[in-house]
Amino acid sequence: MNPAYLVVETRRLFRSPRFLIFVVAFPVLMFLLQATVFTDQSAADHVAIAGVIMVNMMTFGAFAAATTNGARLAIERAGGWQRQLRLTPLSGAGYLGGKALSGMLAGLPALILVPVIAAFSQGVHLDPAGWTRVFLGIFLGTIPLVLLGLLLGQFGTPESMQPISMIVTLGMGFLGGLWIPLEGMPSWMHDVAQIMPTYWVLGLVRPVVTNQLLVSLPTAIGVLGAWTLALGIVVVRRYRKDSARV
Repeated sequence: MNPAYLVVETRRLFRSPRFLIFVVAFPVLMFLLQATVFTDQSAADHVAIAGVIMVNMMTFGAFAAATTNGARLAIERAGGWQRQLRLTPLSGAGYLGGKALSGMLAGLPALILVPVIAAFSQGVHLDPAGWTRVFLGIFLGTIPLVLLGLLLGQFGTPESMQPISMIVTLGMGFLGGLWIPLEGMPSWMHDVAQIMPTYWVLGLVRPVVTNQLLVSLPTAIGVLGAWTLALGIVVVRRYRKDSARV
């Protein structure tokens, strides 16, 4: 891992207007909208519902950061920057590792801002262990989503990446429980949701804020681990295939 390259990649992401709107502002605004407009704030279980919305929007923000990171990779491939980097001392592992880690770091604004706003505006309060599990669970749980973003970037073009990213992010969000409450899904849709990695990211942290539709922690870790292994293999193979063309 090259620290200088990681710093450059992270700075480039945070300077992107699309990143600031879609990854930073959108999860915060959607949390406030859902928690204040689409729920009954006088209900006895409002704080619990706000907690569920909080982890959903934190996960969405991290997922959006992952796909945005993948879109930049597609631009680099098309512009020849990836080929230029292969001629430098930066290794393939360093390049992909830097891309993956910068994608994870790009999700930090949503992981910090959404819970802060949830705590001060909606009264969501957790103990230190709860906050730690929510933060680390989503931060580490989105590793396969970051790899998915890199995979899309390896196959996509600058023109196609925006619609592809939107379809994948919103599609997995809807089907994986980020936008439609898992509790309200029909049985067939809940079965489909379990195919999505987003469902299992929520499975890591939902026990902190609700006692409904829980999955065991080892199962969630195992499924996400399998997703990480499978996507990691495909990303590396695709990168090597591209490298052979130089």
